[in-house]
Amino acid sequence: MQLQPSSEIFEKILYNNRKNNLPEIDVSPTQGKFLSMLAKIKGAKNILEIGTLGGYSTIWLAQALPEDGSLITLEFNPAHVKVAQENIKMAGVEDKVTIIEGSALDTLPTLHHKQAEGFDFIFIDADKPNNPHYIKWVLQLASPGALIIADNVVRDGKVVNEDSEDANIQGIREFIDILSSDTRIDSVGIQTVGLKGYDGFIISRVK
Repeated sequence: MQLQPSSEIFEKILYNNRKNNLPEIDVSPTQGKFLSMLAKIKGAKNILEIGTLGGYSTIWLAQALPEDGSLITLEFNPAHVKVAQENIKMAGVEDKVTIIEGSALDTLPTLHHKQAEGFDFIFIDADKPNNPHYIKWVLQLASPGALIIADNVVRDGKVVNEDSEDANIQGIREFIDILSSDTRIDSVGIQTVGLKGYDGFIISRVK
């Protein structure tokens, strides 16, 4: 608690999520701060997030942006978008955040055509079976030196089970295969244990 003091605004955001029956699958407070610190260390100015939910991680990342920074977050569920808009306004970062509603596999190609400047920080935290598709688009949208962070890649150690029929596990395994074979990117896995149990991030850097 000394390194991670409680935050009234984030407590209000989580309360609003629960009140609106959003699934409690946000990153933990420690993970949120970790993402924010990575964005600050990187000096990120253009952030892309795939998977908004109620905007908890969105807000952590937006708070790390400089005054002229911006964040685009993609969310499929209209009910989640509504709650995220409320939370983002509550946190006072609405001027930096744009939510794009719809399937990420539909909206990512539009970003490819519209985004003049590449994203320098990308957080992937959506439906895991589509991670292999997301990374292929993300690599086209990332600027040289960009950081790409993917959440939920350990899943209580189940990702090592190559015989698993779980679509989430299969998606993560294929995602890791792509990262390990693509020469455009360098990656490392980080295991985490905390409020959300035993899981982890993959942190990648675009060359």
